Amino acid sequence: MPRYRIDIEYDGAAYAGWQRQTDQHSVQAAVERAIHAFCGEVVTIRGAGRTDAGVHARGQVAHFDLSREWQTDRIAAAINAHLASAGETVAVTAACAVDTGFDARFSATARHYLYRILNRRAQPALERGQVWHVARSLDADAMHEAAQVLTGRHDFTTFRSVQCQSKSPVKTLDVLAVTRNGDMVEIRASARSFLHNQVRSLVGTLKRVGEGAWTADDVKAALEAVDRSACGPVAPADGLFLMRVDY
Repeated sequence: MPRYRIDIEYDGAAYAGWQRQTDQHSVQAAVERAIHAFCGEVVTIRGAGRTDAGVHARGQVAHFDLSREWQTDRIAAAINAHLASAGETVAVTAACAVDTGFDARFSATARHYLYRILNRRAQPALERGQVWHVARSLDADAMHEAAQVLTGRHDFTTFRSVQCQSKSPVKTLDVLAVTRNGDMVEIRASARSFLHNQVRSLVGTLKRVGEGAWTADDVKAALEAVDRSACGPVAPADGLFLMRVDY
């Protein structure tokens, strides 16, 4: 059976996350319905990352198998047509045929996330639902300094959801960088894989540093506590984007 890879972007506000769930609107189910509508096949697509409810993507990747070969430009156009007619805020940006050994989840070598904080007094008018609005001034340099405490290989139990299903809390965080561009504070995180809620937990903790409530030493102590209760508040889903997956 031929296997296809699709690259996907979506506004996650209307979805209960990537993963198909009973009686919940999910990105996975929306794309699977669109595939069925164009070719009549019932498929299960596998995504590179199971983004949470409200989380967005500019570079999600998924794969699926079909019983016959199709032109890849037709696959993308047909899926998009059915997604649009259903009113979904999801689009396939690219499609290609891949070897049957390709797996969108397990073949990935790195995942890259971006978290955006709109740091100004005025509420967002144009980017509502796609940023975390924080009115109090944040020190992005202090946040970046504290973020470096968290890079490398650690037990991230403190920054892991109690609902996380990963077998181990030990992960290697390759990049955690904080920069400011005008009113926007951007946090970029890169790793081979992440724990459930890890990025949003890290961002919520770094916000405390930016406000002056915590120092880099406090962040280090929270990490070493290996205790979920030591984590700062979990940042809302609005500002989080899955930007790219490497293979």
